[in-house]
Amino acid sequence: MLVRVLLGRTLACAALLGLVLALACPALADELASGPTSGPGPAPAATIDPATGPAASPANAAAKPADKPGSISGATLILTEENDFFAGTDEHYTNGIKLTWISADLKKYAEDERLPDFAVAYLNRLPFVNEPGQQYNVALSAGQNMYTPANTATKAPQPNDRPYAGWTYISLALHAKTPTQLDSFETSLGMVGPSARAGETQNNYHTLMGFARAEGWHNQIHDEPGLMLSWQRTLRAARVDLGRDVSWDVLPHAGVTVGNVLTHAAAGFETRIGYRLPWDFGTSLIQPGGGVSAPADPGDTRLRQDTTFGLHFFVGAEGRAVARNIFLDGNTWEHSPHVTRKPLVADGMAGVGLVLGRVKLTYTHVYRTEEFDGQDGPQMFGSINLSVTF
Repeated sequence: MLVRVLLGRTLACAALLGLVLALACPALADELASGPTSGPGPAPAATIDPATGPAASPANAAAKPADKPGSISGATLILTEENDFFAGTDEHYTNGIKLTWISADLKKYAEDERLPDFAVAYLNRLPFVNEPGQQYNVALSAGQNMYTPANTATKAPQPNDRPYAGWTYISLALHAKTPTQLDSFETSLGMVGPSARAGETQNNYHTLMGFARAEGWHNQIHDEPGLMLSWQRTLRAARVDLGRDVSWDVLPHAGVTVGNVLTHAAAGFETRIGYRLPWDFGTSLIQPGGGVSAPADPGDTRLRQDTTFGLHFFVGAEGRAVARNIFLDGNTWEHSPHVTRKPLVADGMAGVGLVLGRVKLTYTHVYRTEEFDGQDGPQMFGSINLSVTF
């Protein structure tokens, strides 16, 4: 069983890596041919002003080109896949996939002619994200999450373990940003329950790969339309140039989500260090307020005319005060399988990011504390995030 799982995930990761290399190998070749951008010997460390980017010096000229403030960035496509296979398990939050398109920078929402008039009117009324001096992006997403108990071999109900549940959704988000701040407002609509088709997704994949089927999906929580409204603010609190194109930054964030699917308040941070660190707002998991890995400044290497290579490492944490989680609490208006939710949940994460030309690939390993009474220890899972800027 483990060998088949390993083979299936290895093939999937190989295909993903092949796509990245196909898109970005010219960037790596050019990088190796051109050599380092700075001369030998250590450069003096300097603090980078996040509002204006690196100072005008020969070493920093390679790190951030002399673009005019307010330059228009490219659109970004982001694919995120999360699975607990990377921790050697197949239970609880067992898989999530999300595809997000983020528009190029806009001075106002009406510049994106693909949006209907009612969507523009709605975005214009949102708080926090209509302040002077901001750039705007519109993001459209589609995704699916699935949750199972630890024992998926039995058809019997398991009242003391996490219920089967699926969530299939679409979302519309607005990003409003300056070089030091990103506000994300996201509205998500979808379906929880059998109509989400998470059981079919899991079992069709298992059948295709020769894995055992999950036998208890007929016990999942019932159909219920889902609505979530989310806001998250991410700050670039510091960015420090350590010399030789190596930088370090700190990205705290806080947000609120309200809806019948999830209701919680969250706060956390991410800190990164690396060679040619991207000018974005960090690493996205599949959760409200995501999409922060798109370029947020004209100095991001993915927006340069020449090809570039970068590597960075990161750690972070987030705490959530949870008032509602339909995947644990069960349906809102009728009785359904449920467990007793814990009110406080925390995530710790660490990972690595690679930038090759206009492609960014990150792997994040996530440690999540127990989410319900009776859970047999914390959960760990992996998250692969591939973004391409056009």
